[in-house]
Amino acid sequence: MHDGVAARRLARRHARRSHVDHARGARAVTMRRRAAHVFACAVLAAAQLSFHWLDAVIVPARAAGAAANTAVQGAQGNQAGRPAVPVPGSRNASQPRATLPGFNPPPSTASGTTASGPVRVQPARMPFYVATRGTTTIYLLGTLHVGDPNDYPSGQPFRPPILGALAASPTLALELSPDDLLVSQDDVSKYGVCSYRCLPKLLPEPLWHKLAMRLHGNPAALDEIRKMRPWLAALLVETYDSLSAGLQTEYGTEAQLQNVYLRQKGRIVGLETLGEQMRAFTGLTLAQQREMLAQDLVQTPADNVADVQTLHRLWRVGDADAIAAWEAAKSEKLARDKRISAQVDSKILFDRNRRFVNRMLLIAAPNKPVFVAIGALHLGGPKGVLQLLRQRGFVVDAY
Repeated sequence: MHDGVAARRLARRHARRSHVDHARGARAVTMRRRAAHVFACAVLAAAQLSFHWLDAVIVPARAAGAAANTAVQGAQGNQAGRPAVPVPGSRNASQPRATLPGFNPPPSTASGTTASGPVRVQPARMPFYVATRGTTTIYLLGTLHVGDPNDYPSGQPFRPPILGALAASPTLALELSPDDLLVSQDDVSKYGVCSYRCLPKLLPEPLWHKLAMRLHGNPAALDEIRKMRPWLAALLVETYDSLSAGLQTEYGTEAQLQNVYLRQKGRIVGLETLGEQMRAFTGLTLAQQREMLAQDLVQTPADNVADVQTLHRLWRVGDADAIAAWEAAKSEKLARDKRISAQVDSKILFDRNRRFVNRMLLIAAPNKPVFVAIGALHLGGPKGVLQLLRQRGFVVDAY
């Protein structure tokens, strides 16, 4: 579908909605964004997990963290116009498939540079796949929990196939339901924060010293982190480095999807409960939590920022297998204990992949497509969601 046609169709549809409905949707999105404000930055560096509830703990120290990373931000500069990393074998954005199972868009028209002016900014390609088995269709979008304004142009934040799939789906499935995000703060404090300064006692002295040196210019953050368990401390360190990459939580894919989907009055569900997601971390042994934190401190903040920016560029290209391969190589490089590192990956990534597939198969039904939006690192690779669906008899195609 031509970008202009898609945008006009969306505009007409939105114009028919009442002002009251629009206001309700806007308020709902605002509440959910507040609950999810800082979650994704940590996820980008960890394993692209949707730990939306991190905001409940990190907000008090975030301002100090931003100040401590000012030098890194200045060195990196604005990445909005940085070209995407070329990925061998990835589909060119100018070569979409002719049809998409589950909906019938109007005939597309040619687009490109015209004599009247430049072509409008295109939305990020993003990893987008369609899995079909008989008359059952599952749309899968790989998300980033932070982003850049240029990823979602005004008027058409997503490519036409993605918008069409959203319109055709009675259900949008995220990692966590919006309702779970609104009740997350108490659980985070209960399972991730101690009543005393426990972290120095839970870490080997060299690891604690390294962490303290990393935050020596940020006394507020250091004071906060002393009371955290190692798994939450690891996510906090990742958050500070990720915030320095210049990306913003309000431009995370989930928030942008809900802006579009809530206006269609669809149903939004979670593929796991908050408790299940938290247990992926709280169930880690102390050795596994230490491995997580140690990996975060292997590189400099600038190196970690560069990794976030690389992931963002790969996501814009839209090849889930290339993203998975990049993440696997990074994990191999950063691992302090390869055996324990593999155990961490199994608990916080691969076990959840299997749970996601089981839940989406319960939601999907013949002739009732479901639109699934989960972290991009969950999709590709031999243990990713796409491969798990193929093992269940689905044909999976990239769009």
